[in-house]
Amino acid sequence: MTKPNHVAVIMDGNGRWAQQRLMPRIEGHRRGIAALRTLVETARRSQIANLSVFAFSSENWKRPADEVQGLMRFFVAGLKKEAVPLRDAGVRMHVVGDRSVFSEDLNAAIDEAEDIGKDASGMHFNICLNYGGRWDIVQAAQMLQKEDSPITLESLEQKLCMPWSGPVDLMIRTGGERRISNFILWQAAYAELWFSDALWPDFSAADFAAALSWFEGRERRFGMTSAQLKA
Repeated sequence: MTKPNHVAVIMDGNGRWAQQRLMPRIEGHRRGIAALRTLVETARRSQIANLSVFAFSSENWKRPADEVQGLMRFFVAGLKKEAVPLRDAGVRMHVVGDRSVFSEDLNAAIDEAEDIGKDASGMHFNICLNYGGRWDIVQAAQMLQKEDSPITLESLEQKLCMPWSGPVDLMIRTGGERRISNFILWQAAYAELWFSDALWPDFSAADFAAALSWFEGRERRFGMTSAQLKA
């Protein structure tokens, strides 16, 4: 089986899942945490080397204030709760994105969680918080400009977030939408895109396995022809 090296997941549908059940939107995010735990466990068992998830985009600040505040509390609590179990499972956690606007509590929780898992080597798990693909490219260019370094494909790529994970091979989006919403734009230039109608809290290990099976059947040509690949 041809496995993707780097899988990226847009976890969409928490709020709609809750609203369909006449629950507050924040309850959908709470239930989504369980689905995320299942995803990480399944990816690890499937020997995926790099997993990135879109937990909070740079555009999500536009959501209702109580929902955003609730999410921030979830992030702090989740980082503290999951850091040791992830490390014990061989998962190294990274939090990537613009952290300058986060509270002291959240930044401290991020630092502690990343330090706890710094020696884990089974899988890189990238949690994208206050992240946007366009921001990622701009900040990389600004870093090169500040260093007075030439901006090339190779140099820019090294300044992007998550250089350890490489290009995205498979991007999954749940919730029935068919867009990538400014997530890992550069790294996903040649990603295979798999869309699921399942709302995120309902996304299961079987759904992830189906995405991997679909990926196995894809012919990835990267600009070449099928004949060239076969040769």
